[in-house]
Amino acid sequence: MLSAFVSAFKTPDLRKKILFTLGIIALYRLGATLPSPGVSYGNVQKCITAMESGAENGVFTLLNLFSGGALLSLSVFALGIMPYITASIILQLLTVVIPRLEQLRKEGQSGQAKITQYTRYLTLGLAVLQSSAFVALARSGQLFQGACDEFPIVPNTALPQWVTLTALVVTMTAGTGVVMWLGELITDRGVGNGMSVLIFTSIAARLPSEGWQLKESKGWWGFVGVLALVVVVIALVVYIEQAQRRIPVQYAKRMVGRRMYGGTSTYIPLKVNQAGVIPVIFASSLLYLPTLALQFMDQNNPGTVQIWLRDYLTVPSKWSYILLYFVMIIFFTYFYVSITFNPTEIADNMKKYGGFVPGIRPGKPTADYLDFILSRITLPGAFYLGIIAILPNLFFIWLDSQAYQNFPFGGTAVLIMVGVGLETVKQIESQLMQRSYEGFLR
Repeated sequence: MLSAFVSAFKTPDLRKKILFTLGIIALYRLGATLPSPGVSYGNVQKCITAMESGAENGVFTLLNLFSGGALLSLSVFALGIMPYITASIILQLLTVVIPRLEQLRKEGQSGQAKITQYTRYLTLGLAVLQSSAFVALARSGQLFQGACDEFPIVPNTALPQWVTLTALVVTMTAGTGVVMWLGELITDRGVGNGMSVLIFTSIAARLPSEGWQLKESKGWWGFVGVLALVVVVIALVVYIEQAQRRIPVQYAKRMVGRRMYGGTSTYIPLKVNQAGVIPVIFASSLLYLPTLALQFMDQNNPGTVQIWLRDYLTVPSKWSYILLYFVMIIFFTYFYVSITFNPTEIADNMKKYGGFVPGIRPGKPTADYLDFILSRITLPGAFYLGIIAILPNLFFIWLDSQAYQNFPFGGTAVLIMVGVGLETVKQIESQLMQRSYEGFLR
């Protein structure tokens, strides 16, 4: 593997791509630590320290992890890449509902360019809404779970308060636009998918500090035990992410002019985890709604519904919370796979070009066969996602709340890091193989 790295850096164009990607990553981390105008950085750090030392788990911990700690710091890149991810998911879901978007998707590169443009516009709109919401929550102290009453986040200055708040919203929205641009630069001129690389960087940036806090709370033996379990989890994730069911496809020979086409055999790779990390993000977002709703309810005179939500749907150590989380992930896995993989469309395309599955008639029988196989392999994939996602909740039962709040080694974080790492390594390997070098995965 080390010789493969040496070979990669000896190749001029590949070396430029890797160094360019590392430069963009460094610029992204600089923006994630750069305070926004009007924000008291010292008071923000005091609020974060007070919140982390408290007993209550922060509702924005996952979003703060995805932004590399920039969200709670209210930095220039506070929103990170999450508005773009949300916009991409919304456009992908709307493609099934809106015929115009479905037509653009089928038009190829030109249609995809228009969908990408729509995604950019929606990203900026979501960035305005999210930045306004986070600034309002930070001013009221709810962003820090009530641990910031003594430290004003936006101190009074000679300028009117609305001018400072508007500058904050504009800065965070512009930061989201810059992050989106940096991600596209990595995709075009660097190595790997730019958006995935940036979110990988954000999660990896939190590992050293939060791992050290875990060691401080549980000692060296607990820390080593967690690391050993993390290695097992990563090995399991790599194994499942690489697993796939290959459906053989045979293409009949046909004459076009004087040339013979077809007569080849290939396969359709159906991954066990066909949905990726999207179901976990959907389920996590919906489970945040009860906690957010409690923030706007009367805390002095709680009602029956408020007490029930607080006791059963906002505490990650409750088995009701864990069970609901697990069931929602399974549901969203089947839902997302059903809207992203269309067996009828695949079967029609195969029939159009003379392809068929050996032993299965073309057309509807092939679509039914693909749907049958997909439904069977989606079940273990859904259970795999659910088990990986609830691992931090199970750690919450064993560890104290502070250690859980700073536990970045399970669930969505591991899925994203392993998935992005595998895809990036594969892309570098493919470029090395073109130059007859030995790849990483050999």
